[in-house]
Amino acid sequence: MNDFDEPAGFDEPDNFERPLPHDFGAEQSVLGSMLLSGAVIDSMVATLTSAAFYRPAHQVIFDAITGLYGRSSKIDPITVGDELASTGDLAKVGGSSYLHELVRAVPTVAHAEKHAEIIRKKAALRAVIEASNRAAARAYAQQDEADDILDDAMADLQGAATGSGQAELKLAVSDRWAGFLDELEAGKDPRAIDTPWADLNDVVELKPGQLVVVGAATGGGKSLFGMNLASHVAFKHKRPALVASMEMGGSELMARLVAAEAGVDLDRLIRRKLNDHDWAKVIKVNELMGTAENFILDDSSNLTLSKIRARLRWMASQGHPAAIVVADYLQLMGSEDGGGKNRAQEVAEISRGLKVMAMEFEIPIVALAQFNRGSVGRQPMATDFKDSSSIEQDSNVIMLLHRPLAEDGTDTGPRAGEVDVIVAKNRNGANGRIIPLIFQGHYARLANYQHG
Repeated sequence: MNDFDEPAGFDEPDNFERPLPHDFGAEQSVLGSMLLSGAVIDSMVATLTSAAFYRPAHQVIFDAITGLYGRSSKIDPITVGDELASTGDLAKVGGSSYLHELVRAVPTVAHAEKHAEIIRKKAALRAVIEASNRAAARAYAQQDEADDILDDAMADLQGAATGSGQAELKLAVSDRWAGFLDELEAGKDPRAIDTPWADLNDVVELKPGQLVVVGAATGGGKSLFGMNLASHVAFKHKRPALVASMEMGGSELMARLVAAEAGVDLDRLIRRKLNDHDWAKVIKVNELMGTAENFILDDSSNLTLSKIRARLRWMASQGHPAAIVVADYLQLMGSEDGGGKNRAQEVAEISRGLKVMAMEFEIPIVALAQFNRGSVGRQPMATDFKDSSSIEQDSNVIMLLHRPLAEDGTDTGPRAGEVDVIVAKNRNGANGRIIPLIFQGHYARLANYQHG
């Protein structure tokens, strides 16, 4: 053992009288090999989960490596140390020096698979012990029938025998068939999230793992779209939602949220000049707002992919994993490495990182994006995004907001007060559809179009 076998901040698991089966050397070797080789990471992601590691610090390091690898190929003790520092876990796992110690513990990366197999076997033995302990505890409690305890214990032991800590992959058609039949019977994907706009729901579904990009020119309504969508998920469906805003502070976000939900004029809310009628409306949403503990508005400075990922992990640790993320807006997100690339390259990495994050957390991520200046005065296209064309390539769904203004740029034309949602890309449905909505900027919301 060395000085880093007991990293401060993480307690040992409850081992009763004897330590549970584990192999520190194998765990260190696997983690060190992952810090040295991307090929090893690919192999370990396919065969291990963090739960296979005995030491909690090693579980955290494994998650940090695989999470960072999902958005960057630059994996080494320094980049992983920076990732752990951003989540507040670096000191807990033993500091940067322990990451370097892991590298020095590697005899050769060629042995990583063998050492991973040792980790899996030890994890399986721990699972057998834990299953046996659960059965024994139920038997001592004498609250269940012996046959029931035995049946459950056999199921637990069978699960342990299949390999505790190994990534459970259900990729076969036979594995997917029952769930697919359930979707057909229900008439929709039960995991999909709808929007507040009925006509749009006929064309677009927001599914887990999707990157959905909503583009608009300045003042085109993308922030309204994002906030309205997030509040729909949080308030109507009672599911946790995260808005990561790089454009507005918390006070501005709250003003827009209250304007939309209470129907109070946004300008009066911003200037804090409410009349008695306004106050009556605000009071009506008091309970709604006061109990919205799972509706997170993150206005942290210089938001990056790692900061959003850390916020999602925090929400999950609180027992309320996010059902949707709205990032406002993509081109304002900070770069992870702090420079060295042009902005188009940075935005491309951010776009790809959001897509990977959506798949990692199995939720839709809605990224709001700004058009370039060339889109002014005409109907926008999917190629109009500022700074990077990769946004178009990475997205599952692209929706473009277009306000049909008068020739002088004012909202006084024949379609005054309207905004078109152009479905420019839709991998799971029709492209090219145009959905008109009502632009109610004074209430910070987009409303369903009332058909005559």
